[in-house]
Amino acid sequence: MTTGRSVVWFRDVGREDLALVGGKGANLGELTRASIPVPPGFVVTADTYFRFIEANALEPLLKKDLFQLDVHDSRQLGERAERIKQRILDAPMPPGIAAEIRAAYRELGQGPVAVRSSATAEDLPDASFAGQQSTFLNVVGADHVVVAVQACWASLFEGRAIFYREEAGYDHLKVGLAVPVQRMVQSEISGVMFTVEPVTSDASRITIEAVYGLGEGIVSGEISPDLYMVQKESLQVLDVTVVPQSRMFAKSVTSDGGHEGANAWIPVEPELVERQKLTGDQIRELARIGRDVEAHYGGPQDIEWAFEGGKFYLTQARPVTTMRVDEDAEVEAPEPAAVILTGQPASPGVGFGTVRIVHDPHDIDIVKAGDILVAEMTTPDFVPAMKRAAAIVTERGGRTCHAAIVSRELGIPCIVGAKNATTTLAVGREVTVDGTNGNVHEGRAEVRLAWYARQLARYADAPAIPTTTKLYVNLAEPELAARVAKRHVDGVGLLRAEFMVAQIGVHPQTFIDEGRAHEYTAQLAAGITEFCRAFAPRPVVYRLTDFKTNEYANLRGGAKFEPAEENPMIGFRGAGRYIAQPEIFRLEVDAIKQVRRDHANLYVMVPFVRTPAELRGVKQLLADQGLVRGDGFKLWMMVEVPSNVIILDRFIDVGIDGVSIGSNDLTQLVLGVDRDSETLAATFDERDEAVMAAIQTVVATAVRRGITVGICGQAPSVYPEITEKLVEWGVTSVSVSPDMIDRAREIIANAEAKLGRSPKP
Repeated sequence: MTTGRSVVWFRDVGREDLALVGGKGANLGELTRASIPVPPGFVVTADTYFRFIEANALEPLLKKDLFQLDVHDSRQLGERAERIKQRILDAPMPPGIAAEIRAAYRELGQGPVAVRSSATAEDLPDASFAGQQSTFLNVVGADHVVVAVQACWASLFEGRAIFYREEAGYDHLKVGLAVPVQRMVQSEISGVMFTVEPVTSDASRITIEAVYGLGEGIVSGEISPDLYMVQKESLQVLDVTVVPQSRMFAKSVTSDGGHEGANAWIPVEPELVERQKLTGDQIRELARIGRDVEAHYGGPQDIEWAFEGGKFYLTQARPVTTMRVDEDAEVEAPEPAAVILTGQPASPGVGFGTVRIVHDPHDIDIVKAGDILVAEMTTPDFVPAMKRAAAIVTERGGRTCHAAIVSRELGIPCIVGAKNATTTLAVGREVTVDGTNGNVHEGRAEVRLAWYARQLARYADAPAIPTTTKLYVNLAEPELAARVAKRHVDGVGLLRAEFMVAQIGVHPQTFIDEGRAHEYTAQLAAGITEFCRAFAPRPVVYRLTDFKTNEYANLRGGAKFEPAEENPMIGFRGAGRYIAQPEIFRLEVDAIKQVRRDHANLYVMVPFVRTPAELRGVKQLLADQGLVRGDGFKLWMMVEVPSNVIILDRFIDVGIDGVSIGSNDLTQLVLGVDRDSETLAATFDERDEAVMAAIQTVVATAVRRGITVGICGQAPSVYPEITEKLVEWGVTSVSVSPDMIDRAREIIANAEAKLGRSPKP
């Protein structure tokens, strides 16, 4: 969305506004627009943060503080982080920004609010930045809200946040921070819900954890929660584990019944201590909400929820980022190594190492590579040590506490809720941590270690089923390139540029106007290089940028250059945009040429081509800069517009190496359905007979003309039956999301076997 305001309301933003409101803000807006129960609020935009930095001329000072910083030197990291935070806290808030925040707070109804951080690089698949920045609860008064917003901005440079971004490869000064301000829910009960079983990745189950009081009690690991397992389809409650709770984190109450402002640990009423937190009906109601959220997003969700006054509220939802490692079907010999401690399995896998007990995050340097990190619980400050550890054991917490979530993201075995771990496990003791079963074994548990080695080998090699049809992967994040490249895929069938552009965070025209065009090109080239290097010599098919005007407008400086469109989805985008703005397009082509000097496996695909004339125009722009289709450089066209189907022969006549079906846009335009519409969600279905007929026509035409034809939309990742039909019709490649690689390879192999096809030896 385009806005010159410092604040926007939840109801006016959604998942497409990540660059403006950050991951948390985008999700809260998306949930609000989907009529999911969310406490109302507004977001102080990331643009506002950048304007604050610019108004106070802080960027040169921050660059100086970050120069040659060794994030693995805990002392140096802490000192630099404190210096940067103080600079931000001491800088004056521009009066206009402060006035808008105060006005929005009054419009919200005043009273206690939660002021949260929402980085523009958080809550992305496989790159969750959750917990790295600050949250302030029960903030009352307009002036205090302004102060809390500025404190959130400062927390973007907490030591743990700097470390995390450095390790993930993010530019510190390009990551913005939006600040959602939300009416406080004084939770009677709260917790976390996964719409997939987080340890085994069983998609048929919903996992709910619940505690009395505010959610801080559960996410901090201080309280071990009730655990409820629900069958997703029927909403049958399969299992209930009740954990007694004697204290809770909540707003403290004075002797006369009035409320003090601060949250504190207070006793749970005696009659509630042993009682199940949620009733069966409440569990089913909450699970139903979770199921709706998963359906809306189209994938498993990690949800924070609260219960107040007889009503459930969701305070956050983010994609689940877990690695699934399944148990062998074979019967194994018993493990002779004694079990010396048990807890709750939180992240699968098995790790061996020497115990290091950390009581305070300032002591994390004692954990060396390959050690076993043991703590009462972990916080975001522990992350540098967690990344070095072979496994993690905590005394408190459930499967969705900080230790569990981060361990699964890092792929490290983890056990939580292992009582007395810091006293039972002596420093220097060698142990094996079985995060799949929740056991800590004395010494080397050879049977379990051998089992896990087989799982890792099978995970890496499982898709090694030969197929005639190529299997590619859709990717967008450079951080995932090296990991996914180890899988048995034939290359990248769709490299989306939009994520990298969003991370750059500045409109390309702004770079041009400021005489810094080379910086944009260099940053884009660096991101593309990560993929080409990881997958070489396999092909990487780069889809030219397909940002819509509303998405470009959210980049810094974008509002100045982008028109306001009623429907950007069918507006100024794709091939027509390159022809209309050749100077901007040249920056992207320069990046491609720069990468291709060292990586000849990079090719190009043109999106959203409305007419053959547009395709000719883009080919000419590429040729003008030396990218000419031939043996060394291949060019594909996306098939997304009905005109591509109806007169595909004329597009092919322009001269292309192949086509790739973008099933999302093609379905939208064939059926005349906005793919983001909640009202028409049931109508948007790639399996519709009209859409399938269009796809079949494209495949048949491409086969007849002797060019490659693939599909890179979401359809084959969601509907295996579409993959089967594509193979039957003669598609040459299928490109899927990383989580579908193994399954898609199996589907393709089975479909080819039915057709009597066999891959060349």
